[in-house]
Amino acid sequence: MKLPELLAPAGDLEKLKIALHYGADSVYIGGKDFSLRSFAGNFTTEEMNEGIAFAHQRGKKVYVALNIIPHNEHLSKIKDYLKEISPLKADGLIVSDPSVLEMCREVVPEIPLHLSTQASVTNWRTVKFWEKQGFTRAVLARELSLKEIKEICSRVALEIECFVHGAMCISYSGRCLLSKYMVHRDANLGECAHPCRWSYHLVEEKRPGEYHPVYEDKHGTYIMNSRDLCMIEHIPALVEAGVNCFKIEGRMKSVHYVATIIRAYRRALEAYQVNPEGYKAEKSLLEELEKVSHRPYTTGFYLDKPGTQDQIYEESSYHQEYDFIGMVKEYDYEKGMALVEQRNHFAVGETIEILSPDREPFLKKIEELYTLEGQAVDRAPHPQQHLVLPCKEKLNAYDILRRPRNNKNA
Repeated sequence: MKLPELLAPAGDLEKLKIALHYGADSVYIGGKDFSLRSFAGNFTTEEMNEGIAFAHQRGKKVYVALNIIPHNEHLSKIKDYLKEISPLKADGLIVSDPSVLEMCREVVPEIPLHLSTQASVTNWRTVKFWEKQGFTRAVLARELSLKEIKEICSRVALEIECFVHGAMCISYSGRCLLSKYMVHRDANLGECAHPCRWSYHLVEEKRPGEYHPVYEDKHGTYIMNSRDLCMIEHIPALVEAGVNCFKIEGRMKSVHYVATIIRAYRRALEAYQVNPEGYKAEKSLLEELEKVSHRPYTTGFYLDKPGTQDQIYEESSYHQEYDFIGMVKEYDYEKGMALVEQRNHFAVGETIEILSPDREPFLKKIEELYTLEGQAVDRAPHPQQHLVLPCKEKLNAYDILRRPRNNKNA
């Protein structure tokens, strides 16, 4: 059985390597300009070259986002940028605007084109139109049901990619002017400040300073705030609809988020491949999805149009059960010592959990900790400090150390 491609976000070079290590078939990235996540770390040309080489050595793919809605001032710069990245041999360019499409045809006709979700494709005739323009894949709008997607897939020849996990947007597939209006940061140029996540109150024109809640809870109302998408329990329905590529949202998410979500969906896809008729998302995978920073989950528009209860979001805050505290850089098998790069404070005596791609997470109590010079320490005092952690369980580079927030075992 040919499984759908699992496509991961990669906000920087480290996340690219983590995503592929934890099971992604491909990643999507952005350069320092012209993609819709300007505040992700993003890639210099040199980093992009290294990332694409890293992926290709492992039989994986890299797609480059070039999906801003450009103004006149951007056009010549985009053409120069295409010339700059042409030798890197990316596997696809993610594009939403006809002017960028034309420049891609002129400068890099050999690179496949993927239609961005920013194009807001919601019907099969629109997909066929873009297919005639030379696109090989379309990323559908997130405002579609499985029934609608199935009809689109049955009528077109190009590949269909859909978001299956991550943040949703109050506007149609991200085409929003709220950020630009409120804080002068243009969402359509990659600078969204996410004002839809903010708490709002009602003020009557002639009573300035009197704030009345459009009541949901004591903190305010979140009338534009969306839950996060999660479709891991509905993989058979997505496959049956004809989706070729499962896309995970999150180029601005953490390393821990990327590793955890990609690992969960990879394991879910493998379980589906073994038993497509009896597939059911394992409880352990659902628990894994709760460990990363996220808003309450929803199936979005897939199963039905959101109803009244789907719009009661209760709060705007993220839920997070675990903190990302470190990453294994290398492991000495003879001495049983792991070289760990600290990402958050941790100390001797704490019980942590170790996440790897190919085995179940396991708990470990930190009993000893040393500097690179061999000095015993009781805690990791400096950000991104390299420390030596004795660990009889064999570890590997890119294994992740995390700590339960409610650490009863510490």
